[in-house]
Amino acid sequence: MSARLLVLHHSPTPLLRELLDAVLAGARFDEIEGVDVDVVEALSATVDDFLTADGYLLGTPANFGYMSGAMKHAFDSTYDDTRGKVSRRPFSFWIHGRSDTTGARRSLESITTGLEWRLAAEPVEILRAPTDAQREALTELGGTLAALVASG
Repeated sequence: MSARLLVLHHSPTPLLRELLDAVLAGARFDEIEGVDVDVVEALSATVDDFLTADGYLLGTPANFGYMSGAMKHAFDSTYDDTRGKVSRRPFSFWIHGRSDTTGARRSLESITTGLEWRLAAEPVEILRAPTDAQREALTELGGTLAALVASG
């Protein structure tokens, strides 16, 4: 049975979809075996998505100093049913903002601390248009989390 990496995201624009694609390119490297990458839009997330995942990769825009409303909804609607059942699982995240990502990062860290997840790779934060180096960092982030989840 394969391990499962949940890639939970809110990517409503072409730019955010491009960032998601970079993450997925890394998570789906042919060299990484033994992990299924499950891509779920934040507004469609269920309790089962969280409970059956072995690790998590979260992607959100920074909207008005916070994570997206869709990402917040994903946690609001599942938090009570998952807290205490998903502890110590690895995670990381990426955030895109126009001018600042501080509040979005703080909100994700607060929720994942409550879930007792462990940060397994340095998050990627991007302001404005992504550089080639940032796209590569996203691909590396996807590959790192997938490899960690695959190795158990």
